[in-house]
Amino acid sequence: MPALLPVASRLLLLPRVLLTMASGSPPTQPSPASDSGSGYVPGSVSAAFVTCPNEKVAREIARAVVEKRLAACVNLIPQITSIYEWKGKIEEDSEVLMMIKTQSSLVPALTDFVRSVHPYEVAESCHDEPCSCSS
Repeated sequence: MPALLPVASRLLLLPRVLLTMASGSPPTQPSPASDSGSGYVPGSVSAAFVTCPNEKVAREIARAVVEKRLAACVNLIPQITSIYEWKGKIEEDSEVLMMIKTQSSLVPALTDFVRSVHPYEVAESCHDEPCSCSS
């Protein structure tokens, strides 16, 4: 089994949505996949996590992302509970999580597209480590 890859520190926040890139670094020991000529390059794939208000919205965005070839696959996980601060209040909602699997080179286009079609109000981007958006 290949080694698990560490999660990158770069976070892209969408409105009450966390879009997280998980990009890889070389495993400490070569895995059989890397020896088999699989073509995988560490850091070339990413996973984005985006919450949606309901399954209809998640399904529409997921289908569009795959149709536009911005991702290879999107998994929908229904009925997650999100607890977050919004406009000075702690909120709790039931949402649908999209797990989007894509190439790292497509993350900027994926982010732009999701922001353009997502129904939530505010979109902001954090690239600092640690994130300085909330300060």
